[in-house]
Parts: sequence; C-alpha cells; structure tokens
Amino acid sequence: MTTLLNGTTNTSGSSGAVSNAISGNGELSTLFTTLLVAQIRNQNPLEPQDPSAFVNQLTQLSQTESLQNLARQGAASASMMESMQVLSLGSQVGSQLMINTDKVTVGTEKIDGVVTLENASATTAVVLKAADGAETRITLGTLPPGEAAFSIDPAKLGLKPGSYTMKVETSAEQKPRIEIAGTLESVKLSMAGGVVLNVSHLGEVAPDSVTRFNGRLQAATN
Repeated sequence: MTTLLNGTTNTSGSSGAVSNAISGNGELSTLFTTLLVAQIRNQNPLEPQDPSAFVNQLTQLSQTESLQNLARQGAASASMMESMQVLSLGSQVGSQLMINTDKVTVGTEKIDGVVTLENASATTAVVLKAADGAETRITLGTLPPGEAAFSIDPAKLGLKPGSYTMKVETSAEQKPRIEIAGTLESVKLSMAGGVVLNVSHLGEVAPDSVTRFNGRLQAATN
C-alpha cells in the first residue's frame, strides 16, 4: 500500500499515474487541478477510485484544451486572412466597381447602373423610392434577356439628395439584379470583424457585393 497526497491509502501505482498525467500536461487550469486533488483526498480509502479514472479526466481536459487552442489558431488565421484582404483590396482604392445592391445614395452626380434580366421583358422600369415614400420611375422599355444599362440623373429626374431604395419592375414579374457603379474610396476592418468597403454613391458595403472591377478611370489629357 502506498500513501496518496494526504496520507490516505490507495492501490500501488495510483499516485505515480496521476502525478505523471499532471506533469505531462502543463496547461491544466488551476481550478481543475484543485478539484482533482480534492477529489483524490476525499475518496474513500477503503474503496479508492480507479487511478485510470483520474487519468481519463486529465485526458479529456487535455483534449478540450487542444480544441480551444485549435479554435484560437483558427481565429488568428481568420484575422490574418482579413488583414491580407484589406491589403489586397486597399491596392484597388480609386478603382471603379460594380456593386450588387438595392440602395443608392443620390447627390448631384449622374450615377450609372446595370440590370440583368433572365428573360425578355415588354415593359421594364427601375423604380427609386425616397425616404418619404415618393417614387421615381426610370423607364427602360422593352428589353431582351441579359444586361441593360441605365442612368440615375438627379437633375433630369428632379431627385433630392438622399438615400433611395431601388427595384426593377418587369412584365414577367422577374426580380433582376441591380448593379450600381461607384469608386472604391477606402477599405477597413469593422469593429465587429470583417472587411468593409466604402464606395461612392453607396457608402459601406461588403466585399461579396462586388460583381466586377472596372479599373481606374484614365486621367483626361489635353
């Protein structure tokens, strides 16, 4: 018979098994170690617990800590990928983008856009809705399947500066994708995590809303 920690008796080899398990796992929490020691000290000396049970508990904790470390490594990798994405997209600042959206911010400049139809439409219109509920229609007429360009001209349409929602009305009751052209003005990481693009006419948008990069506008030459 051998003495285990506080003088209580246990079968031979139990102390060595637990001690080896503890020493082999240097990242055990203080709380768990305290509870484990208390469990060993308070066991019935006449009916000692199987030493393998303690080892199993330590093994389970070790596995849990390994999963936690893996999760931390995954989070660190995700953060690194986001930083790399910011650097990559940051090099595109000044480029013209097409953004899939149903919102637009109107000022005084003309804004270009594209709608994509899956089927032909006899009557087609882009409808802009202001915050007060007033609607403005941009008639596109009869269109074949595919892309159709349109423009939002605030002066011509009499639009006040502000935010507008957009939708496309078609004769076939389709829900075409709307893309708005804008300039990538900045790239940042949001407080909640994730990359955010700041695009003219649109404000902050997610990278996955970008449908195409059109490059930088060429400076006018005399």
